[in-house]
Amino acid sequence: MFGLDFTDFENDTLDKDFMPLALFNKAFLKSASKPFAIAVERNGGLISVYDTRIHGTFEMAEADKYYAERLVKFILWARGGFRVFVCGDKDIAEFIRKNYSVGGAREFDRISMERVYESRFEVVYLPYSNCPKANEQTKSMGKNLDGCRIGFDAGGSDRKVSAVIDGEPVYSEEVVWHPKTESDPDYHFKGIVAGLKAAAARMPRVDAIGVSSAGIFVNNKVMLASLFLKVPEDVFDKKVKDIYLRAAAELGDIPVEVANDGDVTALAGAMDLDDNNVLGIAMGTSEAAGYVDSHGNITGWLNELAFTPVDAAPSAMADEWSGDIGCGVKYFSQDAVIKLAPAAGIELDPQLSPGEKLKAVQKILAEGHKGAEKIFFTIGYYLGHSLAHYADFYDIKHVLLLGRVMSGHGGEIIHKTAIRILDKEYPELAAVLSLHLPDEKSRRVGQSVAAASLPVIG
Repeated sequence: MFGLDFTDFENDTLDKDFMPLALFNKAFLKSASKPFAIAVERNGGLISVYDTRIHGTFEMAEADKYYAERLVKFILWARGGFRVFVCGDKDIAEFIRKNYSVGGAREFDRISMERVYESRFEVVYLPYSNCPKANEQTKSMGKNLDGCRIGFDAGGSDRKVSAVIDGEPVYSEEVVWHPKTESDPDYHFKGIVAGLKAAAARMPRVDAIGVSSAGIFVNNKVMLASLFLKVPEDVFDKKVKDIYLRAAAELGDIPVEVANDGDVTALAGAMDLDDNNVLGIAMGTSEAAGYVDSHGNITGWLNELAFTPVDAAPSAMADEWSGDIGCGVKYFSQDAVIKLAPAAGIELDPQLSPGEKLKAVQKILAEGHKGAEKIFFTIGYYLGHSLAHYADFYDIKHVLLLGRVMSGHGGEIIHKTAIRILDKEYPELAAVLSLHLPDEKSRRVGQSVAAASLPVIG
């Protein structure tokens, strides 16, 4: 398909240094026997626990520390929390504490969690036998189809809006914007209001507004979001935290629900598939992810997989925001396409925006460019291995793939390659996991339609 030999993965991938964290962990755990656990506490006393093993020997001390540090990083951004319990090894607890101290390697993560949960971040050592018990809480969200609804999806390269009447979309539009480079929040506010009003004009009334947006939200307020990366912190608190509530108020006193775009992706998948245990991944400006559990509920986890590690290679690219290497944003977004372009023999105009660079690669892909084919093959290679890693933390039956990167032939290459990787390297997972590539329209505007179903009317 598309001129590629899908049987020769290592030769066709453009990233020869990629070291899947899933394979590293698999090899590490083969010889590990000492009980070990990480527990993370977030708002309301909710606790997530990951029970595992380390070696606990002098010879494997560095490997133990690396494994534990990557594990803590993943759990923090997948689940969320301000208090980390390291259970079973004092030396590792101290290592994690130093990494997450002020001035430490993971200071960004510390500051981010303190901002989200408005609590001081801390790392606590406990004996393994004293590890806290898990305390999870889920809630039903979305799938409300009655009335005249607006669904708004705020992405990093474009904003999408849909007008939905009794579950049927009557209007959808997609507008290019550049929120990540704008420091004035009025730019964002005006764009959001313009989208809402465009949809409102296509309906006799507006009964509810649902918002799907990149970022972390508490009580419909923005706590952390790359969309507002350039907005100064003092202005953020005044004009960004309640930006969606203020924008909705421009249309009147209307019920509003704001959710992470990854969770809305998963919700869209659950609605379309009429099933649960859905992990949604949207590849656009960044990697957005969300999860619907076995009961069809949203978990309240962060699911910010853009910041979670997937590559154990020391040469992995760093994320400009967090400073960490090997994290999802550089593997499952337009950044991945741009990163791989030089190895594919493609020179992109530096004056183009990231979104325009993606379009340029997709254009030559449609014309049959072999290097462009290998870019999307490599992203599929990343995805197959990374889904095996994600499956260690999520009970998944379905993976829904959305976003601009998944559009057109490129999305088909990614999809097919990921399936082949799972079949070859992780056959037990492949037997129970289905990857879904929605039709083109759903890939582009499906999130805004699902977002419309978020609020309850009345």
